[in-house]
Amino acid sequence: MSVNKRITVAKGDGIGPEIMDATLRILAAAGARLEYDIIEVGEKVYLAGNNSGISEESWEILKRNQVLLKAPITTPQGGGYKSLNVTLRKMLGMYSNVRPCRSYSPYVRTNFPNLDLVIIRENEEDLYAGIEYQYTPEVLVSLKYITRTGCEKIIRYAFEYAVANGRKKVTCMSKDNIMKQTDGLFHKVFNEVAKEYPQIETDHNIIDIGAARLAADPCRFDVIVTMNLYGDIISDIAAEVSGSVGMCGSANVGGSFAMFEAIHGSAPDISGKDLANPSGLLNAACMMLVHVGQGDIAAKIENALLKTLEDGIHTGEIFREGLSKERVGTRGFADAVIARLGEKPSTFKVIELEASKPVKVEVGANKIKETTLVGVDVYVHHSIQTSMEELGSKLNEITAGGNLKLLSITNRGLAVYPKGNAETEITDQSRCCFAVNKDFPAIAQKEVINLLANISDAGIEINRVENLYFFEGVRGFSLPQGA
Repeated sequence: MSVNKRITVAKGDGIGPEIMDATLRILAAAGARLEYDIIEVGEKVYLAGNNSGISEESWEILKRNQVLLKAPITTPQGGGYKSLNVTLRKMLGMYSNVRPCRSYSPYVRTNFPNLDLVIIRENEEDLYAGIEYQYTPEVLVSLKYITRTGCEKIIRYAFEYAVANGRKKVTCMSKDNIMKQTDGLFHKVFNEVAKEYPQIETDHNIIDIGAARLAADPCRFDVIVTMNLYGDIISDIAAEVSGSVGMCGSANVGGSFAMFEAIHGSAPDISGKDLANPSGLLNAACMMLVHVGQGDIAAKIENALLKTLEDGIHTGEIFREGLSKERVGTRGFADAVIARLGEKPSTFKVIELEASKPVKVEVGANKIKETTLVGVDVYVHHSIQTSMEELGSKLNEITAGGNLKLLSITNRGLAVYPKGNAETEITDQSRCCFAVNKDFPAIAQKEVINLLANISDAGIEINRVENLYFFEGVRGFSLPQGA
C-alpha cells in the first residue's frame, strides 16, 4: 500500500483560499495520496512585520515537507517587502521554473488551437540575482550573474524533462550575438549537453526573434530553455497567446524542494465572489502529483478537467454564448470536475501520465583548471566634461616605467581613447583597460595592486575594479566596441 506524501499548502490571498479549497476537494475526490500542513504566507504575514512574507515556523514546515502547493499571494506596495517567490526559489535552490502552455480551443479562444509547449526557465541567476550598484550620479549597473553550474543544471533539466515527457525538440534562446560572455556560455553549455541526447532535436534562437516567432507561430516550439529574465518575458507571451493566463500552472523545482502554483495573481477585486477559475492551480497540482510519483491521479484529474471544458461547463472569464452550456463559479466548476473523474475527453487528446517520473539531474565538475590573470579594468569617476585625451595622457604618465600599460578607455562600452569620436556622449565613469600589451600575457596580482595605488595617489577616483582573466587560454572578458 502506498504511503501518503505529506506536503505544505499555502492558501494565499485574494482568490487564493477559494481556488485552493476547490483544488483540494478535487485532489481528495480523485484519491490523491496526500496529507497537508497548512501555513500562512503573504499579505497578513507581511503586514504583521515580516518583510519576507513567511514566518520561521512556516519555514521549518516547508523545509521538512519539501513540497509546497501555493495559491497566489498579495505583496503590499512599498515598505521594502521582498518577493516571497524569489526568496523561496533562491533559499531552497529551486533553480528550474517549468511553465507548460497549451491551448484549450475552441472552449478558450486562441489563434493557435494546436499550441502545446513548455518553457523551462533558469530561476536563480541572471539579472534577477538583484545585484545593483550606483557608481556615480550618472551611472548605475545591474550585474548579469551567470554561472556554468547554473547553465548546466537548467539545460540538463530541460533535456531530461523532454525525455521523461515524450517531447521531441529543445530550443535554446539567448542573446549571445551581443553578450558573448554570459549568454555565450549558456549557448555553449547547451551545445555541449545536447550531444548527450541525440534522440532530441535541437536549435537556437536569438531571444528577440525567438520571442517574435513565439508570438506569431508558437506551434513551431516544443520545449524552450532560457535564462531568467528572458524566460519570465516569454512565459507570459506564451500564456497570453494560449488564450487564458488563468488556465496555466507552473512548477519551481530544485534538487530537494519543489513549489507548484498558478501563474495568475490574487485578483482581490473578485475575491469572495465565487467567480475565480481554479484551473491554473489545479494544473499546478497535477504537476505536483507527477513530481511525487502519482501520475495516475494527475492523469485522472487532467482528463476530468478536459471533459468538463468539452461539456461546456465554464467559469465566467471563458464563458462564450453559443459554445458554453453552463456558467458556473469556483465551487460549481470544482463540482463538475469531480463529477467527471474517471471519464476521458473525446475531442482533446487523452492525458496519460501513469508512467511519468519526476525529473532529476546531476551536474559534473567544472573542467577548467588553468586561470591566468592578464590585466585589469579600472573604472574611474570624473566630470562629464572631462576630455578623454587628457584622462588618457594622465594615466599614461602614471604608468610610465611600469609593466602595465593603458590599452584603451571606454565609456558605456564604446572606445573613446586612444581613438574616439567628438560626437560620442560621455558619462561620468570610464573603463580604463590596463595590460602589458594587446596579446595579454600573464601578470602578477601585485602589479594590479601597485597600479591601483599609483592611480589613487594621482588623485583619480577609482570606483570599480575588474580583474581580467584567460581560462584555459580563452579570453574571459569583453573587448571595447569600436576599438
